[in-house]
Amino acid sequence: MEGLRDFLKTLLPSLWGKKSILNPKAELGLQGEKVARRYLQRLGMRFLAKNVKTRRGEIDLVFRDRDCLVFVEVKTRSSEDLFRPATAVTYRKRRALRHAAFDYLQMIGSPPIKVRFDIVEVVIRNGHITEIRHLPNAIGLSYP
Repeated sequence: MEGLRDFLKTLLPSLWGKKSILNPKAELGLQGEKVARRYLQRLGMRFLAKNVKTRRGEIDLVFRDRDCLVFVEVKTRSSEDLFRPATAVTYRKRRALRHAAFDYLQMIGSPPIKVRFDIVEVVIRNGHITEIRHLPNAIGLSYP
């Protein structure tokens, strides 16, 4: 029984007040998504979903902004010494995001609604949010 408890402690560290077992990069990404979500909600956008996985990709966040469905890619970094976080959204990632968005639209019945692809850049240094940038319409809409 003691071995099982130790095993569970490694899988569920938050129950025992310990740090997460996620790698630091994944942990930073999760923090960035939470920050981006709160930020966009403060701008008046309505949160719909997070980490939507389809057969062709994943969408970090989905929001409704008035009459528009917004698919959001969040890029979080601990520094931006050389490049902006959004530069990590490559052609391949943009294409995968568009594919995933079209899959999502089919899953919800293809409603007649405007669609937009935004990027949110989050910079977190030493556990503190130093910058948030919302880039609306950052990814062009073309059929993948």
